[in-house]
Amino acid sequence: MAALPTIILVHGFWGGAAHWAKAIVELDRLGHKGMRAVELPLTSLAGDAARTRQIAAQVEGPVLLVGHSYGGAVITEAGTAPNVAGLVYIAAFAPDAGESPGALTQQHPPAGAANLAPDGDGYLWVKPDKFHESFCQDLGADEALVMAVTQKAPLASTFGEAISDPAWRVKPSWYQISSEDRMIDPANQKAMSDRLGARKIITLDAGHASLASRPAEVAALIDEAARSLELTRTAAKGSIERWPDNIQPSPNSGPFTCASTARRRRGRSIMWGPASSC
Repeated sequence: MAALPTIILVHGFWGGAAHWAKAIVELDRLGHKGMRAVELPLTSLAGDAARTRQIAAQVEGPVLLVGHSYGGAVITEAGTAPNVAGLVYIAAFAPDAGESPGALTQQHPPAGAANLAPDGDGYLWVKPDKFHESFCQDLGADEALVMAVTQKAPLASTFGEAISDPAWRVKPSWYQISSEDRMIDPANQKAMSDRLGARKIITLDAGHASLASRPAEVAALIDEAARSLELTRTAAKGSIERWPDNIQPSPNSGPFTCASTARRRRGRSIMWGPASSC
């Protein structure tokens, strides 16, 4: 018997959960049911990570966190939750401890940075007339217009909030680079993906909104990650489950309650026995 982890999709700045619409349809066709898409407040990294952990905690069994753009920073911070089995970054920030999305952006300022504008309440917007060329130049004009009008602006201060304990150091990861990205420079994406030690890195000829312009390829990478993390069970005496590296089962996922506090090399497995053998 095998069970796929539940996919939890985490959006970034200047969009909401609906930015995943096309990828959700593709993932459903690939057999993923029970997916969740988090709606972030975008008012602080701590608040966004807390909301993501809340959603993960509602799921029985392992979850795969998938982050786009700033959502990568969120899953990096939230991914240490005990039932998170892996992380997928879609043209996303993957900061290390003490790093913020803003500091990483300054290393390689993207072309679209010139088209950001703060308002009087401290929120940061992409100028609507520049949204298409900055965020999603490979989408049609009508779709870009809807994204521009419905964009969800973050508090600008969120850019400067740093990661405390990066989950990618103890959880397996995958990364998709957008080679034509104008919001996170491709050089930054390559540097972050290389540092992750990701199990797989793919590069798409896409802008920042690759989740919308290349949903089939994005979904295929997420699907590959999920299937590599499948929870497998054997019929051996004591009913043993094999989980990915450094993962604890959810409190609601059955009798497997042993926990390891040791940090192990990414990609290895821990054998879990029934509670009576702890």
